[in-house]
Amino acid sequence: MSRIETTVLNLKPAAMGRTYFVEEAIGQYLSDLSAKVKPYVTGLLIGQCSPQRDYVIRAVRTPPKEEQKEDNISPSKLASVDEEWITTHASQVSRMLPGGLLVLGVFIIATPELSNDSQNALRKLIFSVEKSLTKRRLWKPAEEEVSDRAALQICSATKKVVCRTYDVQDPKSSAKPADWKYQSALSASWLALDCTVNVNIHIPLLATSPNHDLEKNTKNGLNRWSKQIEDSVFLINGQVKDDTELLEGQKKLRGNTQSSPQFSDVKVLTQLYQGSSHRSTATVQVCSASINLKGAVKCRAYIHNNKPKVKEAIQALKRDIINTLSDRCEILFEDLIINEGPHKKSFEREYHVLPQRLFVPVAGSSVMLSDYKFGDETTGEIQERFVEMLDQSVQAEDIHIAEEINSVNICPVTDNMDDTQQKQLTKAALLLKIQQHMGVVIAAAVAVFASIFSFNYFSD
Repeated sequence: MSRIETTVLNLKPAAMGRTYFVEEAIGQYLSDLSAKVKPYVTGLLIGQCSPQRDYVIRAVRTPPKEEQKEDNISPSKLASVDEEWITTHASQVSRMLPGGLLVLGVFIIATPELSNDSQNALRKLIFSVEKSLTKRRLWKPAEEEVSDRAALQICSATKKVVCRTYDVQDPKSSAKPADWKYQSALSASWLALDCTVNVNIHIPLLATSPNHDLEKNTKNGLNRWSKQIEDSVFLINGQVKDDTELLEGQKKLRGNTQSSPQFSDVKVLTQLYQGSSHRSTATVQVCSASINLKGAVKCRAYIHNNKPKVKEAIQALKRDIINTLSDRCEILFEDLIINEGPHKKSFEREYHVLPQRLFVPVAGSSVMLSDYKFGDETTGEIQERFVEMLDQSVQAEDIHIAEEINSVNICPVTDNMDDTQQKQLTKAALLLKIQQHMGVVIAAAVAVFASIFSFNYFSD
């Protein structure tokens, strides 16, 4: 098999660098890219970090811009690398990753003439990508979490590979050497954790909030909800497990090269009340409207099979729960801006359905990638998105819709009410008749007039 040969650069012989175990098919993918490079190509590395080692299961080239497609040309200098385009691509890709997977590095394949500039470009891209991804997250990394990200440099002529890492928590971080090792069937038997989480979130919009800033208010409301998820109890196959090995007491698969994940069913128990040490206070707020997110979301996380810890698995699933709802809201607001314009000011009495989640398999792996579709999107559009974002062809029969559509009927408020009637209006007068199957989250921007007080309880 034609594959890029690996060379490790020992910058500091005494330093202990990280080891990246890489899916063997990635070697062929990078080799194919290097044969086409004119004069360079950039891309993302996708995988999973663990305290002992890191895993790379996908490499994805940066999609060309429209003008580059039409003219069939590429910039000739690394100084012209479009940082914003690459970070935008990273943000889009991160939405398509289930729990446990992340963008853990950047690669550049360049001609020998550009090799001296490659590391500077890589370093800049790594910090830009991480900054962009961090800004979108509603969770904070744990103190002990791995913060090294990979910078992979490949010479298109000699096929030489140099892998280094940078600590993205340290802006002054210098390069450290890393091992890049190919392995067959790397993720063929990774563990999968599945759960369905019922969501019923009410987010009041203050009367002082300018122009009903739905996106900002929704994010604030989701931020409060994400803390509840973080504090929830997770039952794995009906049991609360200590921080032991996830596979403890189970038979381990040996010599299995087929993609056959071991699934664990997870139940999420959210706390209904705070302990005595937490003090709750009631606040009275004048609200002009409210947002209701209601439905059920399908969540999934994958974890490596090298003695995984329960804590790692639960953390990956928590983040998927938080990410999948946050990402859907982002996608909805982007869709509203595209279809209705950024200057629309009134969102009263509107009802929107957030996109459904779907999963698509990765060849030779038990891991499935994720995406979201609106009801009017075609299979062809989903296939095009996978090709553009992940450089992966997808067969229609391989697209697995994880959720069903909710059936929603609304009895809207009539517009010809007088002021007295409006003052007597309460949220109970807005009848939401929801015939809900296991399905997508429903986002409703429900009108509540400014003369009505909303009584809400928030925990300090």
